[in-house]
Amino acid sequence: MIAEDILVNTQSPIIRKDTKVSREHIQVLRAFNINKVPIVIDNQFSRSDEEIISKLNNKKVNKIIKETLPEMKVEFINLYNDGVNNFQKEFNTWESGMKVDVAKLRNILIPIIESALEERQIFFHLNDYSSIEQYIAHHSIAVGILSGAIAKKMGYSVGQTIQIATAGLMADIGMAKVDKKIREKKAYLTEADFSEIKKHTIHSFQMVKDSPLLKPEMKIAIFQHHERLDGSGYPKGEKLDSISTLSQIIAVADVYHAMTSERIYRAKTSSFKVLEMIKEEEFGKYNIEVVNALISLVGALPISTPVLLSTGEKGEIVFMHRDLPFRPMIRLTESGQIIDLAANRTVHIETIM
Repeated sequence: MIAEDILVNTQSPIIRKDTKVSREHIQVLRAFNINKVPIVIDNQFSRSDEEIISKLNNKKVNKIIKETLPEMKVEFINLYNDGVNNFQKEFNTWESGMKVDVAKLRNILIPIIESALEERQIFFHLNDYSSIEQYIAHHSIAVGILSGAIAKKMGYSVGQTIQIATAGLMADIGMAKVDKKIREKKAYLTEADFSEIKKHTIHSFQMVKDSPLLKPEMKIAIFQHHERLDGSGYPKGEKLDSISTLSQIIAVADVYHAMTSERIYRAKTSSFKVLEMIKEEEFGKYNIEVVNALISLVGALPISTPVLLSTGEKGEIVFMHRDLPFRPMIRLTESGQIIDLAANRTVHIETIM
């Protein structure tokens, strides 16, 4: 029996206190990458509250939950969390004026991305690992992972993939030079605030420009990762061929993870809804080859994948559209009815179960 409400970056619990654990609950925990939970051990000896609490972290109890998770995913979560914590330590030193150690950052990222590239399922849930606390660290690690994965999907060599992933990781390091009050502001940003935020690309470039460990084209990609092909981006409002494909890889990874993660001032959006927005509503801003590479990573799901729809209904994928993989045909669990999300645009996949 669950000992306390289980919250995962949500206002409402995904599982409530005093719920008896069933196979379905184990699947929910797996979907949110939770490998251990506090449980109540009810027995004839009527242990005191203190004794029960002391058992909540018992290795045997944790092992029961861990055994339901793929070993690779557990390994990745540990690497990811260590990476976030180590990046945050580095970020704190930049705030105080220390120089960026590119070699150290690369060493933080390489084992994480190597693990991620071996297990595609990780990309479906990458935004779930993020939290409002240490958001920049979470975002930087995730953008590094996604940038590397997109580059690999597009056929870049292993060496180039690691360079692009490292550039993605470092794209937002210039945020360390932005006033903390603005970075952590809970209200909407004013125009003046946003002007300061937009300077982070310049700060990031200045912080890495003298490093021999990062190729010149990667430094440009960091500088340009908020530029858009239609000229609506910053810091220079560049257009089309003036913007490198490398910067577009980081740009797509950056906007995807930002929109699918919970922020201080905004709730997260379904990853499938975000993919649709990037491809259709934001058409003309991003390199379509890069967008399609991202979609093939996180939007094209296997047949029979169980999903939760924006209507609250559960179902499973029965057919994928080649041109709209994030809008497949779904068989609803309760009624057996098949709905085509390509035809029904008011409904979208909320998450994978």
